[in-house]
Amino acid sequence: MISPLDAVRRGVYLPYARLPYGAMLDLPGRGATYVTDTAGPEVDSPAILLLHAIGTTGLLTWYPAIEPLSRHFRVVTMDQRWHGRGIQSEEFSLADCADDAAAVIEALGLRDPLVCGYSMGSIVAQRVWRQHPHAIEGLVLAATTDYFRATPWEKGFHASLGVSMLGLRGLARSRSLTYAARRAATAVDLAPSDIHEWALAEMRRTSPWAVGQALAALGRHHTRPWLSRIDVPTAVVVTRHDRVIPAARQVALARRIPGATVHDIPAGHASCVLQSEIFVPALVEAAVTVAARRGELRR
Repeated sequence: MISPLDAVRRGVYLPYARLPYGAMLDLPGRGATYVTDTAGPEVDSPAILLLHAIGTTGLLTWYPAIEPLSRHFRVVTMDQRWHGRGIQSEEFSLADCADDAAAVIEALGLRDPLVCGYSMGSIVAQRVWRQHPHAIEGLVLAATTDYFRATPWEKGFHASLGVSMLGLRGLARSRSLTYAARRAATAVDLAPSDIHEWALAEMRRTSPWAVGQALAALGRHHTRPWLSRIDVPTAVVVTRHDRVIPAARQVALARRIPGATVHDIPAGHASCVLQSEIFVPALVEAAVTVAARRGELRR
C-alpha cells in the first residue's frame, strides 16, 4: 500500500525553498504561538505580517514567498490559534485571531507593519484593521471575500456545519486530540531537504476538529458593512481561476475598499504554494505597492 507521504510526492508538486528558523513567542495574557522572523535588506526595512489559510500553518502557506518578500521587508509568519503550534483556547473566533495578530505586532515591536492574509488569513487581516486600526499601515488581501453565505449552497453548507460543530466542540477542545495531532507531526523526522515530508508534517499539526470549527466561524464572517471605512492602503491579489472564492467576489471586495489596487493572476485557490511561480511575483508587487503608499490615506 502506498504511504501518504509517497502519495503526496507523486501527486503534488511542491516548490523547494529554504525554511526559516522559528520559535515560540509568548503573548502576555493570551498564550504562545510559533513565529518566524526573517530580516529585511535594511535594519529599518518595513515589516509585513503574514496570516495563513485554514488548516495550514504560517510556514506552509507562505514558505515560497518569504525569501522574495525579504528582499523588501522584514517578514514575520505566525501560526493562528488552533492551527499548527498556535494558541489553544476554549473557543475559536476570528476576532480572537485578529487580537492575536495585533499581540504579535506588539510583542515583536513591529512599527507600522503591513498585514497580509491568504484566504482565511485575509479575513483575519480585515479584522485586524477593524479591531486595531492604528496598529497597521497597510493591507494585502489574497484569495479573499467579505462574506461566505452569498449562494444557497453556501448558506446551507455553513448552517449545517455550524450545527454539527456545536456537537463536536468538546472534541475539538480535547487536550488528548490536540496532543495526538501534534505528536503525529513531530513523529516525522523533519528534514528541510525533503519538502514533501515537511509539508505533510505541517498539515498534521492541525486537527480536523479545528478545521471544522474554523470553517464554522468563517460562515459567520461578514465585513461588507464596514469595508468602505478602511483607511490604509490596500491591495487585493485576485486568484482568477479560484473555485472556492469566485474571482468576481474578490474584485467586488476590492471595489468596496477606497483606493484598493487589484493584482489578478491566472491561478486557483491553492496558488500560494501549488502555483507559487505565478502567485509570488504578484504578491511582492502588491506588497511593494502598498508599502509605497503608507500614510497616504490618513493625511
